[in-house]
Amino acid sequence: MNKKNLILFGFIILKFILQYVLISPEYDLQRDEYLHLDQGKHLAWGYLSVPPVTSWFSHLILFLGNSVFWVKFFPALFGALTLLFVWKTIELLKGNLYALILGALCVLFSCLLRINMLYQPNSFDVLCWTILYYLLIQYLKSEDTKWLYFGAVIFAYGFLNKYNILFLLLGLVPAILLSKQRKMFAQKQFYFALILGLILIFPNLFWQYQNHFPIVHHMKELAETQLVNVDRIGFLKEQILFFIGGLLVIFAGLYAVLFYKPFKNYQLFFASFFFTLLIFIYFKAKAYYAIGLYPIYIAFGAVFISEILNEGWKRFLKPVFILIPLLLFIPIYNIAFPNKSPEYMVAHPEKYKKLGMLRWEDGKDHHLPQDFADMLGWKELASKTDSLYTLLPNQKETIVLCDNYGQAGAINYYSKKGIKAVSFNADYVNWFDLNIQYKNLIRVKEFDENNEELKETSPYFESAAIGVRIDNQFAREYGTTIFVFTNAKININKRLEQEINEEKNYIIND
Repeated sequence: MNKKNLILFGFIILKFILQYVLISPEYDLQRDEYLHLDQGKHLAWGYLSVPPVTSWFSHLILFLGNSVFWVKFFPALFGALTLLFVWKTIELLKGNLYALILGALCVLFSCLLRINMLYQPNSFDVLCWTILYYLLIQYLKSEDTKWLYFGAVIFAYGFLNKYNILFLLLGLVPAILLSKQRKMFAQKQFYFALILGLILIFPNLFWQYQNHFPIVHHMKELAETQLVNVDRIGFLKEQILFFIGGLLVIFAGLYAVLFYKPFKNYQLFFASFFFTLLIFIYFKAKAYYAIGLYPIYIAFGAVFISEILNEGWKRFLKPVFILIPLLLFIPIYNIAFPNKSPEYMVAHPEKYKKLGMLRWEDGKDHHLPQDFADMLGWKELASKTDSLYTLLPNQKETIVLCDNYGQAGAINYYSKKGIKAVSFNADYVNWFDLNIQYKNLIRVKEFDENNEELKETSPYFESAAIGVRIDNQFAREYGTTIFVFTNAKININKRLEQEINEEKNYIIND
């Protein structure tokens, strides 16, 4: 193994180590992770909120034992591969060892450590953006049309992972049209590659058609409940923080693609950067949607900086650029990861509030960052549900019905009794097993302080009781109540079927 490969291997190992040690053991998995893991048990070409790729990895995780180790392994792997492709891009641009190390440090000690902390489509999304830009550079450098076909495949997998990659395309097309590289649109191979990409994503498009395009409902719901709270100025502020240790390198990369002579074939990357950001801003997208845009500019910037620092006194600045991402990571380490106890965060809210980390999707400030609050209370919920479930004499005739996908997924993941909880929320609406004739109901209700559920549901059962509540005051599910209803006086299955149909019709007609 030569020196370069040995250093690269060291960075990749460090990446994996960091992803496992940046989360304190007192935190559970995050709300969204449970939904994605359950999707692996119900493989399909699409889901109400996401395309199918994440479910494929979830199915593999299930095969490997479904442990937390493997849940954390795959986002860490995608992050390591992102670093690898930035490294390969720097080599493609003829960067030296200093450029490789600088680029790797800027990618390693960045927001990707936080993105790769959670098992969500975001990690694979950033990887696909980076690979697609890498393949475009390969094509611009060689004009070998095979790279167009590779690009079509990567775009298709990116699309089947998260529709967010469409923003990359929307920003790239006008930039190509304004550059000399627009000649690629005159090549028949370009359209053959386009057809290949469409063939690969067709199963998901057909699934959307068959299910009346639930993505439209999801985007409308997202716009009404979350994107409406997005501040465009806040969006731009967060862009600065994502790769703050590599900010100078990114600026250098933008300058280099426009003015550095060896990069003249890559000038379209300058326009593409701003087109993509403007589209995100116009649609009031969440700030993290744009993270995949930056790694490739770190590659450009690292190569450019390594060249200009080779002259005279500028050589003394080389250690400075190496130290910047390392030094700026120290304060980030202390606030951006769930490595502090909830009690500590509540006692020291100033630094979290200053960075906007206490602002949740509802546009309001809370005690903990939303992601951290979404990683608490789940084991408690599953354990208490198990305890109540055990007390019932006819457990197989009991349905566990939850208010949201986080509750259902967490119970399914942590339950020791093999419970298959469901909900009318998200994809769980499609996963009810109505072949079982249910007689008992365990109802998981969020924020029901006045026990309204007990008043509304108890007339339909011979007995009803308030079970337990979630006691972890730092959890987003704090106060969630578990009710137990036994010996139904009505046909539960018929009632469930009615409500399932109502929810599906709402999604279709919304």
